[in-house]
Amino acid sequence: MKISKLNIESYRHLQNLDFDFTYQTGERKGQPLDKICFIGQSATGKTGLLELIYDYNNFALNLEIVEGRSFSPSTNVKTLSGKITFLINNLEYSHSKSEISYKDRVYKALGLGGMVTPLIPNNDKSCVYYFKSNIISDKNIEIFTKNPIDLIEKHQEKLDLVDSLLVDQQDFNSYFDESVQPEMWLFLLQDILHYRKRFTQKMSELIHNGLLGNPKKLDIEYKKWKEENPNELEDFAEKLNPLLEKLNLEVDLVNTEYSIPIKNKKTDEVIPIQNSSTGTKGILLSFFPLFKLDIKESIILIDEPERSLYPDMQMDLMEHYKKLVPDAQIIVATHSPFIAASFEAEERFILYFDEEGKVAVRRGESPIGDDPNDMLKNDFGVNYYNKYGEEAYKKYLDLKEEIANEVDPKKKKELLLEAVKLGDTYNF
Repeated sequence: MKISKLNIESYRHLQNLDFDFTYQTGERKGQPLDKICFIGQSATGKTGLLELIYDYNNFALNLEIVEGRSFSPSTNVKTLSGKITFLINNLEYSHSKSEISYKDRVYKALGLGGMVTPLIPNNDKSCVYYFKSNIISDKNIEIFTKNPIDLIEKHQEKLDLVDSLLVDQQDFNSYFDESVQPEMWLFLLQDILHYRKRFTQKMSELIHNGLLGNPKKLDIEYKKWKEENPNELEDFAEKLNPLLEKLNLEVDLVNTEYSIPIKNKKTDEVIPIQNSSTGTKGILLSFFPLFKLDIKESIILIDEPERSLYPDMQMDLMEHYKKLVPDAQIIVATHSPFIAASFEAEERFILYFDEEGKVAVRRGESPIGDDPNDMLKNDFGVNYYNKYGEEAYKKYLDLKEEIANEVDPKKKKELLLEAVKLGDTYNF
């Protein structure tokens, strides 16, 4: 399921906006964009658009049709005067305020009673996931600070439900904010927790059998057990480590103190996640769910993916997200030119205030991978020099003019040296 078009006649403070989320040229012209980037000043409605897409996607996934011809309006979906269109297995689904069209049929919002059936078959459904900007919280991190064995003992009853397949990912909210249900984290961690338990039991058994004094045999028995019990953390480390290495960190595949231990690559010291940087916590809290959840033709919404990350990590962050969920449509709202530079110009939608103070929208201009300064100027509409830089640039221009007009060779040389020094300092 991917969004392809959005027409807003009126939604909150947004009016008369048209978004065409499809490729405009090339072989894929008319197909939904693989990734979308919203840029704009505060209060232009970036986060509101993410919420709108999330709500209407969820509404579509749970929609039931009454007697095959109508549907009941929902009080849970935000009021949109306009039209939103998704593609579900290449079939168009459109929702306006009073009607829905799908598979060449139109359903009216009549609110009648009768036999109900789901509009979209389960096989065609793909959940939407929303990672909010406030996901980095002590409450979400807490479960990753606990010893796996302690977690198993404390939450054995809940884990038993997961093991018995009585719960799955559809039983949890698909948005990740500051208070994700502990059961969701347990659901995502279950394979790692069980591996830790089996590992601890096996090591205890080998030691109890006297193999601690026979390192060679101990190694043979461990390797044999490991082949039969693959560590899922190895697959996750393969995805996460390329990002963590910029912080001189990596996932520790040996330590059993934490469910996902992180260590310093140079010192081998394990760093408790609660003591790691805010950016590291944010990466873990978004990457791990995307790694574990069954995500195919889904929509992934991420508000401010750059939060607390140094620019060098922002530059290729979207590439790592896309590798995690290659078939999903990723939609972000950002203030970062480094994040924005990871998108093609036609994938960027810039929200801005027009001369009347109303929010308008335009597509991006800078090419993918453009210099952040050019991105700030072309797409963000920001002069990247502050007043000190502007004063220096004016002085630089004045010096060039003086040099052109100066006839005294000695004075001309002095002015030239001063201009060169100023130009080198500011890279003019």
